[in-house]
Amino acid sequence: MITAEQNEQLRTWFAERLPVDVYESLDSVAVDREEITVVGVIPATESVKEFRERTREQRMEVAREAESLYRRKVAWGVRAGEETTLFTHLAVPVMTRLRQSERQVLDTLVAGGVARSRADALAWCVRLVGRNTDEWLTELRDSLDKVQQVRSQGPDVAGSTDSMKSGSE
Repeated sequence: MITAEQNEQLRTWFAERLPVDVYESLDSVAVDREEITVVGVIPATESVKEFRERTREQRMEVAREAESLYRRKVAWGVRAGEETTLFTHLAVPVMTRLRQSERQVLDTLVAGGVARSRADALAWCVRLVGRNTDEWLTELRDSLDKVQQVRSQGPDVAGSTDSMKSGSE
């Protein structure tokens, strides 16, 4: 997970590199270990399809530079009014170990037609939790940022270990 400061630096990086006419404004830049997702607001007069075609080359150029620099794939999206549309983005497999009672929840969602598979059911559960606990997850992320800030201000444990070793020889 990256800190809020690192996320802001990433947002700034994209804002500086995207040509002025790509987005009306930059809405969000989200990042995890595999992917950076950039979403911007498009003019009300332009369709998502028109935007995607018009900006493809510009976005691909910025994505190539970002992928080389940050070692993550870049996905793009737009916000038009209240609707957000993501273009090609990753669906990453995740390994998990579930007990029988947890597997039964997934199987019930599959049997009930809510999901096509256990993987879809698990993704559905994650989206549901994210939607219903957004405030709590935001607070948790902010707390993790604070932990990383405090760690970075602490002593250099690796460096002090090396200096202790060299002093004893």
